[in-house]
Amino acid sequence: MRNTARWATTLGLTAAAVCAPLSGAALAAPGNAPSALYAPSALVLTMGHGDSAATATPERAVTLTCAPGASGTHPAAGAACAEMNRAGGDLDALTVSEGVHCTLQYDPVLVTVDGVWQGRRVSYERTFSNECVMNAHGSSVFAF
Repeated sequence: MRNTARWATTLGLTAAAVCAPLSGAALAAPGNAPSALYAPSALVLTMGHGDSAATATPERAVTLTCAPGASGTHPAAGAACAEMNRAGGDLDALTVSEGVHCTLQYDPVLVTVDGVWQGRRVSYERTFSNECVMNAHGSSVFAF
């Protein structure tokens, strides 16, 4: 039941994030399509303590929309979008912040990212050993 509720919440937020940017111009008839259409980039990020999505309950969730502009409930949407652009949308390619020193304490933190990045489906799950290590990877993207 816990996992079902998590996925229902994630799918609902993903649908809201992906559909929200569609407005009159984007919904225009194909023959009247504006020349400035963009590939959607809308993500839902969740964070919770645990080793896997099956056992971790999301404690925080944010939306991040990067096209046509940075928006969403992410507290650093502009910086997070810039970082995602530098990584080409590859969450595994996010760089580790230099000069960050974390303890070796094991308190697993699970991050999930679901949605669309430049028109491609994204589904990402990663467990970090603790919140400090999570924040050191993709300092803006996972800072929520």
